[in-house]
Amino acid sequence: MAENERKEKKGKKTKAIPVYGNYKSYYNYRIGHDLKEDPRLAVLKKEWFEGKDCFDIGCNQGLITISIAKKFLCQSILGVDIDAGLIENAYWNLRRTAKMECASCRSVEASESNVSNRVNGLEEMVSASVNKETMHFPIDSSPAKEGGLVDRVSFHKENIVESLDACSEKYDTILCLSVTKWIHLNWGDDGLITLFVKIWRLLRLGGILILEPQPWESYRRKHLVSEAAAMNYHSIVLKPALFQEILLDKIGFRTVENITDNLPGSVAGFNRPIFLFRK
Repeated sequence: MAENERKEKKGKKTKAIPVYGNYKSYYNYRIGHDLKEDPRLAVLKKEWFEGKDCFDIGCNQGLITISIAKKFLCQSILGVDIDAGLIENAYWNLRRTAKMECASCRSVEASESNVSNRVNGLEEMVSASVNKETMHFPIDSSPAKEGGLVDRVSFHKENIVESLDACSEKYDTILCLSVTKWIHLNWGDDGLITLFVKIWRLLRLGGILILEPQPWESYRRKHLVSEAAAMNYHSIVLKPALFQEILLDKIGFRTVENITDNLPGSVAGFNRPIFLFRK
C-alpha cells in the first residue's frame, strides 16, 4: 500500500495519515480565524510575480497559489502537489474564485452601463441648447482586463523528487513554502538535495526562490508518520540550519535575504522565517 494511502483506525472510522504533509484542512490549521488572507502574502512583493511565470511546490488546495495570481498579477502560475485529491480541491477552489470574480465583473459592468446611459441622456438634453463642440464627456480609458484566473492558474499532480528529471529553465519565481520537512522525512538528505537542484534548474537566470523551511524541532513531532520517515529522521545530517549554506555554496544561488522573522496573525507553530534566494 502506498505511504500516502496508509490508514489508522479511529473507532469505526479510518483517518488518513498525512505522510507527505498533505493535510486536507492545512489552511484552517495555519491561518487565524480572524484573518481574511494567508499572512505570508503580506511579506511578498508584487515585483516578484507581476508579469512573471511562477511555480508553487506543494500547493495543497491551491489557496495561496490563487491568491498570488489575483493579488500580484503573475503571467502564469503552476501549483503542484503529490496528492491527487488536493489537486482536485485546488481546481474546485480555482473555479469557485473565478466565478466570484466574474460575478464581481458583471456587477461593475452593470454599474458602468448605468453611468453610460445617464451620460448619454445628459448629452441629448444639452445638445438642443449647447454647442456639443464645447462639451466634454469622459471616455472609458481604463486598461484592458488581464487574462482571467483560469487562463493564468493551473494545477498538476506531481512528485517533484521522483519526476521532472529533464527540467530546464522555465520560471522566474518558485515558491517552496513549508515543504522541505516532508521531502526530508520521506526521501532523506538525498531527496532534499534533489529538490534544491531541480529548483535551481527550473529557475531562469535572475530568478528567485521563496523558501519557508520548517525548523528541526518540528521534525520530531512528525517522524513517526511512516517507517521511511522514522528511518530518515535518524539519519538526516543536513538540518535546516545548513540550508542557506547548501543553497549558496553548493547549489549556486548568489544571495539570500530573510524577508520576515515574524508573521503577525500566524497560528502558533507557523510563525516561521521566509527566505528569498536569487539565482
